[in-house]
Amino acid sequence: MTHATQKEAYPYFVAAVLLFALQVILGLLTVVKYIWPDPLLDILPFNTSRAIHINLLVFWLLLGFMGGTYYMIPEESDAELYSPTIARVQLGILLAGGVGAIVGYLFGISWGMPFLEQPVIIKVLIVAAALMFLFNVFMTVQKTKHWTAIQGVLIGGMVFLAIMFLFGIVFMKNLATQYYFWWWVIHLWVEGAWELITGAIMAFILLKLTGVERGLVEKWLYVEIALVLFTGIIGTGHHYYWIGTPDYWYWWGGIFSALEPLPILFMVVDTMRNVRERKLEIKNRVAYHWAIGCAWFHFVGAGIWGFAHTLPQVNQWTHGTQVTASHGHMAFFGAYAMVNLTMIYFALPRLKGMADYEQGRGIFAFWVMVSGMFMMGLGFAVAGIVQTYFNRIMGVDFLTTQDYMKLWFMVVLVCAIFFSVGVYTFVYDFFALKAKSA
Repeated sequence: MTHATQKEAYPYFVAAVLLFALQVILGLLTVVKYIWPDPLLDILPFNTSRAIHINLLVFWLLLGFMGGTYYMIPEESDAELYSPTIARVQLGILLAGGVGAIVGYLFGISWGMPFLEQPVIIKVLIVAAALMFLFNVFMTVQKTKHWTAIQGVLIGGMVFLAIMFLFGIVFMKNLATQYYFWWWVIHLWVEGAWELITGAIMAFILLKLTGVERGLVEKWLYVEIALVLFTGIIGTGHHYYWIGTPDYWYWWGGIFSALEPLPILFMVVDTMRNVRERKLEIKNRVAYHWAIGCAWFHFVGAGIWGFAHTLPQVNQWTHGTQVTASHGHMAFFGAYAMVNLTMIYFALPRLKGMADYEQGRGIFAFWVMVSGMFMMGLGFAVAGIVQTYFNRIMGVDFLTTQDYMKLWFMVVLVCAIFFSVGVYTFVYDFFALKAKSA
């Protein structure tokens, strides 16, 4: 570490890792409900386990982003964090709100909108914590002697994230209007604000990990900004098929959102080329694996899978099926889970004062998670194709269609168990990481 207050990132990483582990357990319980009679039906019905699974995903990713920011900003700004106390209080508020939301779901307390089920009081707590975070970060950055593109894009993404969340708090009586603005949160978070945050984090890690020139990574950040402002916002339209918006959104929305992962992919490819040409030695191979894997999996899951799924002629049949689940799992893992894991493996040895560390478990966890998620995504995709054919095209009723999909949910379960081996290897490695013996 270059600054003592970077250690405030560690509690955020701990919380994120533990919630990631819990999210995987809820995912396994949820997919089992598709296959066998559910003994937990009265305690943990499908809609509750699904809500907790997805909310845990969003929650641990946000904690990872915030922890990564608290690690990056002091180093990038060459200034100590403005207030470590604010960082700790903010984490406490977020954890209290998150635990409160999950306990509420178990007792049927929910706002109702998918992915934004938190009651309004908990959303107000989240907003308060987000404002504390933005204040802390901005007050740190304003002490810097010079602004960088990485600082600007990161803060811009965080502000964008906070503003968009406000559209998920207001209740609207008209359901079509509610869903219109609901997508402003769901889509413009993940294909707007989070893309900017991911780009900034990836640029910082590549800069520190490989020693490439700052200009090399920053030029792709400027491209990322342009694409988010252009394709990300317009691409929101690929969610508007079912709420009465004009037909032109079909094509505009379907085509534009596929371009967003390209700058991060090009940033990483350009860096890899620079590393090869200069014959640079990368000591932290685990973080480098996650960085390269993030770019490619981001491109496949969000770009290729997203483009194939959002074309109007396809989406009119597949929207809301397990094809959506396939795209969602691969895109979220590739774009955001992997960038958080990259940051954790980059920062953790430094937070623990290790010049080098044992990397075997980290490499193992990487390959098991990546291959497990890819196969799981394919399993969801085939289940979705079966679902689309029988339910949407042939008109077979929903529950009968589930029987035709059962085989592929078994495939998903096997792949999910394989994936969880990688996850829990990572969790163990996080807490057991030790310096490499001489």
